[in-house]
Amino acid sequence: MARYTGPVCRLCRRERTKLFLKGERCYSLKCPVSEAVTDRHSRAYPPGEHGRDRMRQGSEYLVQLREKQKARRIYGVLERQFRNLYEEANRQSGITGENLLRMLELRLDNVAFRASWGASRSQARQLVRHGHVLVDSKRVTIPSYRVRVGQTVSLTPAARDLFVVRRNIDTLDRQVPLWLEASGGGSEVRVAALPERQQIDETVREQLIVELYSK
Repeated sequence: MARYTGPVCRLCRRERTKLFLKGERCYSLKCPVSEAVTDRHSRAYPPGEHGRDRMRQGSEYLVQLREKQKARRIYGVLERQFRNLYEEANRQSGITGENLLRMLELRLDNVAFRASWGASRSQARQLVRHGHVLVDSKRVTIPSYRVRVGQTVSLTPAARDLFVVRRNIDTLDRQVPLWLEASGGGSEVRVAALPERQQIDETVREQLIVELYSK
């Protein structure tokens, strides 16, 4: 299965904003786009030989493209997957951009991330792939599995004792969103409702993505 295996800090630098792809490192001074890093070794500019030249404002198309790339990288979705999600969102009733974000939020790996089982979405995705996550008491190993309202997502008994999972639950300062109901000491969440736009804290301007794909 195709997936990005390169340095994730490079992706944050390309979008010139924190995408929180590397867990604890993103909250430290080691983050290359940290606002606290002001010395001459800071790399808060796009990667590549001509990275500093890309700092200037681009065309309307470039702004829309970068917003799409940012959303895609935040949720760890490849281009074809993202395009298919957009087309499905466009067929649904309601606002296309909000439909798209809602479907991304309902991915199983994102639910595991929102429940604070993983410090990053990639770590939460690994928990799913390794069979540590249950949906209605059944093991699901597909990160893109879309949970439904009323379903319960929980950790396996073995996963609840994993040091990294316990540390994440106990130390991550991350609030469970209102559309999820946590129980079992943080090892279980129930999808209480579909996520609303105001409940999604990602700084994604979804209207720009819709404008890009509508061309």
